[in-house]
Amino acid sequence: MDERTIVCMPGDGIGKTVFPEAIRVLEAVGFKANYVYADIGWEFWCKEGNALPQRTLDLLEKYRIGLFGAITSKPKTEAEKELIPELKGKGYVYYSPIVGMRQHFNLDLCIRPCQTFNGNPLNFIKKSDAGPIEPNIDVVIFRQNTECLYAGVEWTNPPAIVRSALETHSKMKAFKNILSEDLAISCRIFSRPACQRIIREAFKYASKYSYKSVTLCEKPNVVRETSGMMREEAKKIAKEFTEIQLWETNIDAQMMWLNKNPEDYGVIVSSNLFGDIVSDAFAGLVGGLGFANSANIGETCAVFEPTHGSAPKYETLTPSIVNPIAMILSACLMLEYLGELERAKRIKDAIAKVVVDSKVLTYDMLRLTGGPDVIRQGAASTEQMTDAIIAHL
Repeated sequence: MDERTIVCMPGDGIGKTVFPEAIRVLEAVGFKANYVYADIGWEFWCKEGNALPQRTLDLLEKYRIGLFGAITSKPKTEAEKELIPELKGKGYVYYSPIVGMRQHFNLDLCIRPCQTFNGNPLNFIKKSDAGPIEPNIDVVIFRQNTECLYAGVEWTNPPAIVRSALETHSKMKAFKNILSEDLAISCRIFSRPACQRIIREAFKYASKYSYKSVTLCEKPNVVRETSGMMREEAKKIAKEFTEIQLWETNIDAQMMWLNKNPEDYGVIVSSNLFGDIVSDAFAGLVGGLGFANSANIGETCAVFEPTHGSAPKYETLTPSIVNPIAMILSACLMLEYLGELERAKRIKDAIAKVVVDSKVLTYDMLRLTGGPDVIRQGAASTEQMTDAIIAHL
């Protein structure tokens, strides 16, 4: 196929560490691409007041495929303190670049696979009368990626017009004696088309890959309007896929059940916040954030990223100790999106062989506390893990 251009955004902290490892694996598996590096992250917030410069958006507008590492985010007041002196007090507000990309390009589908690698010492194990059981977990979470509380429609000290509108709702009577300056309000906003799209894509995926169920994970018994809309649309769309069962769980109960029977679930679909929660929870059963990969997909653009943070305390360790597998698996999702299914499978098979061999294990896989001495304790470096994966290609 023709050589593609990939917009590369290593970002902050360990994003800069694991990103080159993914590129090494892509090159080793024979994927040909032109890699264009783009500015993003904390450095650009501090010196420009914008962690996602327009020039980076322009590159994504042009090439439509991005590979992303990790980002540093800090609370509002802390972020403002780190601006260069010329920008302080000028009204700059920090916004997460990845959230910004999702909203700018309407990357409304977030897909987060949480799948067991046999032999991973971090895999979930449960007890039974016959002894310990290591269930085979194969869950794919579809998270609505642009709406809900992440839409950013919120206020501290809401304007009078906002408060007046909210007070038309009877439930606001409970706050009638609270001063506006003592109120913080965030809006959980759903739209019917966005609900329909994420649910239908979840069912289509389940049908394509022969999953027996799609589980709607919401809270319609309490968050009646928004979760209620998701539930209403799920019940309608399920009628189009008669071979797939529609299951329903409440987000709080799901957190309990995933530690009882995680192997029973297939595709899970949720709104933005609940999808974020349930995907991290399931990731913890299959190795944690060192294995957590994701895709952000819109109708004309896609960005692929691990879900771990920037962990800046590990950025300068030499040799690097962080696990690159989540970043490499995110690159696999990119390959699948591009139709490079055979190369993606080869990489995942190589990772599986490294894990089951148990000869090369990063510090998290050895359950060690991260620090400069883990190499001495037998942990593989970031580069050694990548070398082992490449060797199995």
